[in-house]
Amino acid sequence: MPVSRRLLAAALIATAALGLAACGPDNPPDQSAKGTTAPTAATSAPGSAPAAAPATKGAAPTTAPTGSASDEPEGFCTHAPLPAGQKWIYPVRGTSTTTLAYRDTKDACGVNDVAFEPVGADRTAAFAPTAKAHLSSVMAAPKDVDLAGVVKHINECLTSPHSEKGSYPCSAGDYKVALDASGKVTELWERAHS
Repeated sequence: MPVSRRLLAAALIATAALGLAACGPDNPPDQSAKGTTAPTAATSAPGSAPAAAPATKGAAPTTAPTGSASDEPEGFCTHAPLPAGQKWIYPVRGTSTTTLAYRDTKDACGVNDVAFEPVGADRTAAFAPTAKAHLSSVMAAPKDVDLAGVVKHINECLTSPHSEKGSYPCSAGDYKVALDASGKVTELWERAHS
């Protein structure tokens, strides 16, 4: 008997929800009482899928993108535009407290976020005397460090890329840098990875 009551309660809730759904802003309660149906209900054929609800601001699209799945890459494949003078880089050996040695990067598809792949030849950029650095972690709040601290972190991670020590493990080599008009590094942000 309790199963019958649960089914009856579920049926009543579903009926009430359908009744409320029919009374939207374009279909006031007095019209639904007169038997007028919503336009989407009138165009739906029996047995067909219900019409999609209108998308809300900031919501993900309700339909799949056009084209076959094999034609389009999966995941997150491009990063958000950066302000002028900033770019994603991959530090390499040779980084010191006076010079950042790095490779430029290109976007690659990642599962949880866009990935960055190092490309091209090694490059160098001098650190500005007032350069700032920030370490990031998924386990702790971002941490401001001096140049000696970030250079030590970069070089340790180049030696042992999978280092998990402390609250600021290695970041897979992703750093965002800000460059001034003369090409000097004024700020450096490590990208946290999980």
